[in-house]
Amino acid sequence: MKVKHLTRLSRQVWGLAIMSLAFVLLVAMATACGGEEEEMPTDSGTPTASGTPTATVVGTATPPGTTAPSGAVPGISDTEILLGAETILTGTFGAVYATIPKTVSAYFDYINDTQGGVCGRKIVYKVVDNSDDPARALEAARKLVEQDKVFAMVSSGGDAGHAGSWEYLNEKGVPDILLTAGGHRFGAEPDKYPWTVQMIPSYTVEGTFFGQYISENLPGKKVAALWENGPAGIDGLAGLKRGLDPSKNELVADEGFNLTTISIASEVTNLKKSNADVVVMFTSPGFVSQAIKQADRMGWHPQWFMSYVNSDDMMFQFVSPQLLEGAITFQALKMAAWRDDPAVARHYELMHKYGGPTPSNFTIYAQALAETAVETLKRSCDNLAREGLMEALESLQDFHSDLMLDGVNVSFSDNDHIGLQTGRMLKVSVENGKGKFEYFGPLFEFEE
Repeated sequence: MKVKHLTRLSRQVWGLAIMSLAFVLLVAMATACGGEEEEMPTDSGTPTASGTPTATVVGTATPPGTTAPSGAVPGISDTEILLGAETILTGTFGAVYATIPKTVSAYFDYINDTQGGVCGRKIVYKVVDNSDDPARALEAARKLVEQDKVFAMVSSGGDAGHAGSWEYLNEKGVPDILLTAGGHRFGAEPDKYPWTVQMIPSYTVEGTFFGQYISENLPGKKVAALWENGPAGIDGLAGLKRGLDPSKNELVADEGFNLTTISIASEVTNLKKSNADVVVMFTSPGFVSQAIKQADRMGWHPQWFMSYVNSDDMMFQFVSPQLLEGAITFQALKMAAWRDDPAVARHYELMHKYGGPTPSNFTIYAQALAETAVETLKRSCDNLAREGLMEALESLQDFHSDLMLDGVNVSFSDNDHIGLQTGRMLKVSVENGKGKFEYFGPLFEFEE
């Protein structure tokens, strides 16, 4: 492993629970939307909040030349490319998780409107609720594949839910691409599951980055971990252990808890008893805020590291900037708060014009995903078949969206089915009483 301007690590699989930030954003969503639900895609296309049907495509329009005759490939007609997704639209996390497909749809609409689509066709994007339930996810996938005849699944979401459908999609040979679920298993075996490709980064890699950063910058400090008993916590802890250099830092304690837990006061107390100088938290904002407040009540102020699902300004609604000051997290994308950045400003414009949701870090991610999807479609125009789509995706090397940080790109191959594998550390600072996240340090990259 080298550190100069770039930090390289041997490859391991990403995992994620992006929905962990959902409850934090629910408040803002309710405020921004007046408590009304946005309408989701239907069989006539992708309705916006006003009920106007839309179809969706992203990227630069490409020539209609394709070797696939009309009707020969599921989801491909002379005028449309039909894509699908099963993801979380209802329940505790639905209000926020649904912003991802809504953003994808809005961006596709922008391309349909301004560039006429991809491969001479417009994209229609159908999304079905899986409630993060495996049985419902399988039912939704079957409907989309067998009844609606989608060409491919794009950005299905939910670790628990998608676990019920991904094997079915691989058995059927249906592209299951740019997955918004980061469980270790989804990207671990591209040979066994060649049709599934992840987009988001994972706690495993993030944990490895945290461990590496701690050993390089905080040698001799005692380390502890607070983790939720699920893919995010388990994968994150495994990554932390992998990244730490045991000759420089000892992992003196780790405390896990179930997601149904109401209070983690006892877990935080146990961590304090370990005399840890550094605490890494692999969990959601609700538990992170509990931990920091409980530690403050006990007069304990370790160096906090927190998973990147907490890297949003809305954290300051739940924990004061003063208590969060100095906390470190990780990200790969520009922040929605950077409205002076041209790419972010353009994102706000597109979401407003094409019926997208209120911009957030989730929607920044979703547009970057949509851009990647369109670039893939553009490359498949001469072989507009499911196999051709996978070949096109696996040909992407160093693809960059302007919504990604400088130096952050996505690449795929037949033995690498994980997209975002690069990013930088973020630290909370306080200026004039207001908290903000600031990037610092080198770029971390995850490679074979």
